[in-house]
Amino acid sequence: MLNQTEFMGFHVEGHLKIFDPSTNEVFVNKRNAIHYENFSIALAGAMSNQDSGFIGEMCFGNGGTSIDPTGIITYRTPNTIGTEATLYSQTYTKSVDPKRSTNSDPARNYMEVRHRAGAFYSDILVSCLLDFGEPSNQLAFDNETNNQSSYVFDEIGLRSYSPAGPGQGILLTHVIFHPVQKSLNRQIQIDYTVRIQALTNLLTV
Repeated sequence: MLNQTEFMGFHVEGHLKIFDPSTNEVFVNKRNAIHYENFSIALAGAMSNQDSGFIGEMCFGNGGTSIDPTGIITYRTPNTIGTEATLYSQTYTKSVDPKRSTNSDPARNYMEVRHRAGAFYSDILVSCLLDFGEPSNQLAFDNETNNQSSYVFDEIGLRSYSPAGPGQGILLTHVIFHPVQKSLNRQIQIDYTVRIQALTNLLTV
């Protein structure tokens, strides 16, 4: 039987910032939803040295919103229930693990742990850059009128690494936001912060 001092609780929360690194224009700045069941599976896998559990990819989709003829945006609920949860309409995936050969630019697509000595929390910064030339078949200018176009993103999620291939890991986080188009004429950088903290001293990102 465990003693009271052997119990420890953790809280996980996340924050997403999408911006143009050339102009510093911010497109999205908001919190995300955590898939707690999948996150617990991932933590157990990472702590037991399995070849899974750690964050491997950032996934992008275009199924998070709908826009009526008057321009009113309706936001869908983030998918955080069930181990098979996924983005509503995943259209692009990018590796953010600098140790994987699938990451073609680890200097600009990477993860790092940030911790201050004595603090009861640590942050995982997941940084991803969609450069001018990616995705390869994007439109030339950010003037798309169809919000269901493949690269008009309105949802992003972090997935764990999976040996099955890109986009196959379990969904750890999901955030839905107003549509943002990725086009040839601009870069888009995503800084995704996930904070893991002890329940004794809760702080916000």
